Amino acid sequence: MVADEKAQAKTEQAKGKIKEVAGRTTGNERLTAEGRTDQAKGDARQAKEKVKDTLTD
Repeated sequence: MVADEKAQAKTEQAKGKIKEVAGRTTGNERLTAEGRTDQAKGDARQAKEKVKDTLTD
């Protein structure tokens, strides 16, 4: 389960980065903002998992 959450965090970060780059390339500010939001969600999920790992060790 934990590995699944970590993989999901990495996926959100990667998806966000792709959206951000695509938004910048096309000049689409909304897509750029969505990409940054997705990256932030991934970062938050990853931080949550790191805390859980620290507490369970």
